Amino acid sequence: MTVQLFHILVWCHIVTGAIGIVAFWVPVTSQRGGTWHVRIGRIFTYCMLITGFFAIGISTTTLLAPVATHPDPALKGDAELIRGIFGWMMQYLAILTINLAWFGWQAAINKRNHSKNREWRNYLLQILVTVTAAHCLIRGIMIGQILMVAISFVGFATVATNMWFLLKEKPGFFDWQLEHIKALVGAGISVYTAFLAFGAVRLMPEVALNPILWAIPLVTGISLIIYNQRMVRKRYSRASTKPEPIDKRQVTS
Repeated sequence: MTVQLFHILVWCHIVTGAIGIVAFWVPVTSQRGGTWHVRIGRIFTYCMLITGFFAIGISTTTLLAPVATHPDPALKGDAELIRGIFGWMMQYLAILTINLAWFGWQAAINKRNHSKNREWRNYLLQILVTVTAAHCLIRGIMIGQILMVAISFVGFATVATNMWFLLKEKPGFFDWQLEHIKALVGAGISVYTAFLAFGAVRLMPEVALNPILWAIPLVTGISLIIYNQRMVRKRYSRASTKPEPIDKRQVTS
């Protein structure tokens, strides 16, 4: 029963994740605030939330039956390795994805009403990411998996920046946009990492756990975050330095 449920969850995960992977590029490349940006961005967010919950189910069934759910020859029936990578780490990454998608969505919805960002789900997700990242770190050290150790720090960094924004009394005029970009592009990094790395177990098992493969979505995503945040800062900087129109009535008087 556990194995059958695992396969059902995997296929559901693939469907929603695939839609999210395609949808991701529309809000990233379209005009911010435009119709396509908003509509497809909402679809991407929904897909990330649902995909994250499916991933929690996948990781849970993996923890219950590691070898039966992952009979891949490359894993050599190593139950502890399977539990570590495809159980505990996947569970952590799933919660991280849900955290990023929800946080980024709320930042855009609430915009000028920052107090609404300080709701229980936002805080609970920061706690869950911290706990699961710490657990991933400890498990990685225990089984000697540097990948688990390294990727746990992404969660710690995410929580630190999220809390910095949440605890801000008076965020800057465009801070919500910076957080929106960071979080939702971060969710995109997460889903691309899952599809590229976890999917590689079946397609390219010899490189599935190679840190370089996992670094590709991370480097690409961080580059997109830096670029888009820079564009936002430049736009508002340009607007703030634009000269005010001259009042002709004052000139003639």
